[in-house]
Amino acid sequence: MTFKIKHFLFSILKSQKPTPSEGPNLLLLPHQCHQCRGITKVRLKWVKNRGLDHIIDTETDLKAACLLKDAIKRSPIGFLTAKSVADWQKLLGLTVPVLRFLRRYPTLFHEFPHTRYANFPCFKLTDTALLLDSQEQTIHQDRESDTVERLCRLLMMMKTRTVELQSLYPLKWDLGLPDDFAKVLVPKYPDHFRFIKASNGVACLRLAEWREEFAASALERNSESSKLGQEYRQFKRGQTALAFPMSFPRGYGAQKKVKSWMEEFQKLPYISPYGDSRNIDPNSDLMEKRVVGVLHEMLSLTIHKKTKRNYLRSLREELNLPHKFTRIFTRYPGIFYLSLKCKTTTVALREGYRRGKLVDPHPLVRAREKFYHVMRTGLLYRGKGINLLPQQDILLDMEDETEQEGSEAEENEAGDECYEEEISEVEEGSDDE
Repeated sequence: MTFKIKHFLFSILKSQKPTPSEGPNLLLLPHQCHQCRGITKVRLKWVKNRGLDHIIDTETDLKAACLLKDAIKRSPIGFLTAKSVADWQKLLGLTVPVLRFLRRYPTLFHEFPHTRYANFPCFKLTDTALLLDSQEQTIHQDRESDTVERLCRLLMMMKTRTVELQSLYPLKWDLGLPDDFAKVLVPKYPDHFRFIKASNGVACLRLAEWREEFAASALERNSESSKLGQEYRQFKRGQTALAFPMSFPRGYGAQKKVKSWMEEFQKLPYISPYGDSRNIDPNSDLMEKRVVGVLHEMLSLTIHKKTKRNYLRSLREELNLPHKFTRIFTRYPGIFYLSLKCKTTTVALREGYRRGKLVDPHPLVRAREKFYHVMRTGLLYRGKGINLLPQQDILLDMEDETEQEGSEAEENEAGDECYEEEISEVEEGSDDE
């Protein structure tokens, strides 16, 4: 009986042995040989960067104030009631109620009683806020061609050259798009964009035609114009790979294992985020480098060189990214920084910042810095009679104020300590946004 059982099991195993015709295909493409690592296999420690966290913390309030400013402008009655904004706290990414937030900044938002209900607080923009908004609109007009190019590049990265408007609206502030871009900007350029409806009835924005002049990534353009011009020319001739700039947290770059791994990664061929990736093995190291390139380009398109992780998740399918692509952010700490400030997860491009400041700030960023200066001024003078503070005094010496804020960020960055924590549960979970 024992002999029969063994013979039976042996016959099953023998029948499951693959035939020569079912064997592995040895004629693999070169990029399909890079199978030694997978996106989900490597775990690195998360190192906290106090400098970048400080920037993200301050700009969270700045973004909320700008969004409220735009909402008041859109209101047909010219103001918002406390009741109408009561449920906006999560939408604005605030950690305090919206009413308390509005009252915190009297230099921007003027509170007054409702004409019919005296205990019903309402808010409109102050003259200072209107002046700052007019300066912002001037920048949008002067840099309109730059905005159109940025929007074209975003659509060119999409698999179908299309993006749902509901996925684009949350990125509006990060991309530096005007608040009314869908009504004003897009219709002005019918040769660039068109509105369509997807099969499920969702409104989408589509690229009208491919723009070859925009098909170079930020990494390629920076390499071509920098001191690495010779290396870029070699890259164009196929003689070398294009390397990503890296800035490791203290303690990472000196590790031999990490250094060796990054050197191997940099030697892999660079795949343009505007190129066709359908023939790349999704489990290969080359595809992983392509994913890094796509995320690098997405963050490069934002004017603050950062965005929320969930905003990128909404574009995952169109960008042809794997399901667990967010683990890339912690696998490559020399390129990206993952911040957990303000009860959300924000991704920043490390090369975009140096000593607590943006390396190449967009004019719109400068305007927003003025906006933040006025916010801080209102916080300082709150409860002391804002009418006693002349408008010209609020707008005076803003450059000195922003320089001081930059110095604070530098101090935070210089005093950074390496807080190492496991990031695994953050990667697995989703943001409460």
